[in-house]
Amino acid sequence: MKLPSIKTSLPGPKAAKLIKVDKKYVSPSYTRIYPLVADCGDGLWIRDVDGNSFLDFTAGIAVCATGHCHPKVVKAIQDQAEKLLHMSGTDFYYTPQIRLAEKLSSLASNGDHKVYFGNSGAEAVEAAFKLARWHSKRELNLAFYGAFHGRTMGALSLTASKTIQRKHYNPMLPGITHIPYPYCYRCPFHLCYPDCGTTCVRWIEDTLFRTTIPPEEVAAVFVEPIQGEGGYIVPPPEFHRELYRLMKKYDILYVVDEVQSGMGRTGKMFAMEHFDVVPDMMALAKGIASGMPLGALLAKAGIMTWDAGSHASTFGGNPLSCQAAMATIELLQESLIENANIQGKRLMDGLFTLQKTYECMGDVRGKGLMVAVEFVKDREKRTPDAQIRDRIIQQAFNKGLLLLGCGINNIRFCPALTANPDEIDVCLQIFEESVKAAGVLISKEES
Repeated sequence: MKLPSIKTSLPGPKAAKLIKVDKKYVSPSYTRIYPLVADCGDGLWIRDVDGNSFLDFTAGIAVCATGHCHPKVVKAIQDQAEKLLHMSGTDFYYTPQIRLAEKLSSLASNGDHKVYFGNSGAEAVEAAFKLARWHSKRELNLAFYGAFHGRTMGALSLTASKTIQRKHYNPMLPGITHIPYPYCYRCPFHLCYPDCGTTCVRWIEDTLFRTTIPPEEVAAVFVEPIQGEGGYIVPPPEFHRELYRLMKKYDILYVVDEVQSGMGRTGKMFAMEHFDVVPDMMALAKGIASGMPLGALLAKAGIMTWDAGSHASTFGGNPLSCQAAMATIELLQESLIENANIQGKRLMDGLFTLQKTYECMGDVRGKGLMVAVEFVKDREKRTPDAQIRDRIIQQAFNKGLLLLGCGINNIRFCPALTANPDEIDVCLQIFEESVKAAGVLISKEES
């Protein structure tokens, strides 16, 4: 069983020097929470510039779906780099972009979708935002509290995750109304599932549409199948079906942000498959190209009818990224989607076992390898505990396990979909050691 190897103090001497240079020249807006200076990666393993090795359960924020430097993806990039680096798919044709669009359309709907390519998730959301207005000729939009859709101004206007992301950027784009997401562990309506009867959906029609927002003026609802940055929040099974039904009643477009949840992460190619809804538009990025910059907006063919010149991107869908995406999709379909289910269950089972012992683990949730633990001061009151979460992340780093937070008080587990049982078990072992080292209370059931 391979284990992390920490040979120096953290940061090590080489890392410390580089971090000092970074602080002088790189934007301070980046949120580095521990001093990792990565040098190379292989699968779920990262080695830093001082030779320390870490087990990576972040995958570059759910990006490296096939693991770091998967040989098949690297080969696809190398082969393409020898042929064509760039030709701007907005003005010219080239095979990799055409083939990838065809493939994505077949994955979404047996060929009934068209694809717009950008460089990131934010660009995919921006494209959806613009296309929704272009198609519907309506100006209002709905989004959710806790949502993260990106940091460009349109995507940021839809975002409602943390105030720091919006501070000093007001006014946002007008016409966006945020509504409660079905966060059952902390129900905004103070109800309990399943007795609530999807009040979170009924409230939209019974209150919002009746009092303040004319539904006939709403272009689209923007929603994550499972909220990512907001806390890896999994909605009830019927939520999306009921919300989709309501939106269709008023001819409102259903736009799904699959940037973090898509490309096999939840044990389905797209997370919306868990909820039996085919959205009008779907934004993809992160895991789509195993680390190469690529974003894609998929829209039903009858919706993506905007005129030539209505929207474009110089670098979007560049040949290297498209070939990396084709290799990624092939690997996902071969085995990695199924592996996400198998290893996700192993991870969840292990976390549920630990939850019985540690009082601070208030909730464990997720699908596939999109898993989170929510930390609380006590389980009865469910008071969020961000401090213990942060201490655990730091302890894990010092022990060679890379984790990231999400939401106010959650740790997310989003490793590469190549994770094997030994790597899951090592993660669980180090995670428990980190919980203990953070000085948490043993649960009342076990004490």
